[in-house]
Amino acid sequence: MQSTAFTLSPSLSLPNHRRLCHHTAISTLNPIPSPSHSRSIDFCAVNGLSGSSIRPFPSIRCFSSPLSSLNLNGWISTPSPVPDRESRGGVEVRAAESTDEEDAKASGLSKTLELGSLFGLWFLFNIYFNIYNKQVLKVFPFPLTISTIQFAAGTILVTSMWTLNLYKRPKISSAQLAVILPLAVVHTLGNLFTNMSLGKVAVSFTHTIKAMEPFFSVVLSAMFLGEMPTTWVIGSLLPIVGGVGLASMTEASFNWGGFSSAMASNLTNQSRNVLSKKLMGKKEDSLDNITLFSIITIMSFIFSAPISLYMEGFKFTPSCLQAAGLNVRQVYIRSFLAAICFHAYQQVSYMILQRVSPVTHSVSNCVKRVVVIISSVLFFRTPVSPINSIGTGVALAGVFLYSRVKRIKPKPKTA
Repeated sequence: MQSTAFTLSPSLSLPNHRRLCHHTAISTLNPIPSPSHSRSIDFCAVNGLSGSSIRPFPSIRCFSSPLSSLNLNGWISTPSPVPDRESRGGVEVRAAESTDEEDAKASGLSKTLELGSLFGLWFLFNIYFNIYNKQVLKVFPFPLTISTIQFAAGTILVTSMWTLNLYKRPKISSAQLAVILPLAVVHTLGNLFTNMSLGKVAVSFTHTIKAMEPFFSVVLSAMFLGEMPTTWVIGSLLPIVGGVGLASMTEASFNWGGFSSAMASNLTNQSRNVLSKKLMGKKEDSLDNITLFSIITIMSFIFSAPISLYMEGFKFTPSCLQAAGLNVRQVYIRSFLAAICFHAYQQVSYMILQRVSPVTHSVSNCVKRVVVIISSVLFFRTPVSPINSIGTGVALAGVFLYSRVKRIKPKPKTA
């Protein structure tokens, strides 16, 4: 095997050709005698310069010899290594990683802003729903008709979203509809009982009673799901029950109709949650929360419409409202806004639940209830005694404690 060797100057640099050809005499380092077939390369001639006026550049000889006979260590200087593609690629990778980090930060900020906006909308829709709903029920005491109107508005919104492909239209089997049917029934009853309570007592008192929801959740889960509560959970229920009792004894708007309706709302709403876990536990029957809520809303409208017409009649017509001395335009607008807010706040609630853990959602729901109570007290100027405030605060503190200790799992029993 032959190799070609070049004898170079120890410090060969390649500037422009004028400087190269006017270079001072440099000794050619060639410890090995050049063979007879070596040739000299005149770089000045190659560049088109006259050899008579320019001192010739020392020749670079090319020769061939066996590789084994060459010992070039120390004679030929090695140029500085040029970074290969891998090293340059490493720089590029680091730059890409830096860009990815910036993109991740920007994405995290946008998600935080989006989640914060959803929480704000959730609170806002809930506040306006309770205010408009209370205003309508105060002058139009027909809770079944109002509930039907709210389900009708939700049905229109759901079908519009499916028609415009804003949300994927689900394919529901008859077996799934049979499973969803009892959920729709208790959902209808829960909303009806809430409206009955809001029509009879103050908004703040209704929501104080609805703080008892964890109590019903624990009892029903133990009865139907076999989920026994921990000592921590039982302890968190004590301030809830005590606070609601204290607030009820000192509530200025208290009446048994409003109190019992709110308690029935707690029972039906938590029954819906327990039934959802029990009946929708199979993977083939499971649906995402928004789709399930949409289907339940449509089914609730189908249930409530004929019952409403049978029990309360056509009381929401303009002629009936005028005969009752009501402002038809105001009643219609506020009923419509209450219905939109009712569906919107529940839709946003499920959107938040898809982005956060159930514990975070439960804590946020507790904060939302506090905001609704304070807002309603300020808007309607509800008289609140100090003891009533303490009872409400203790109950809400118990709800917050419950949401925190609920995730504490009992230690497994050792044999």
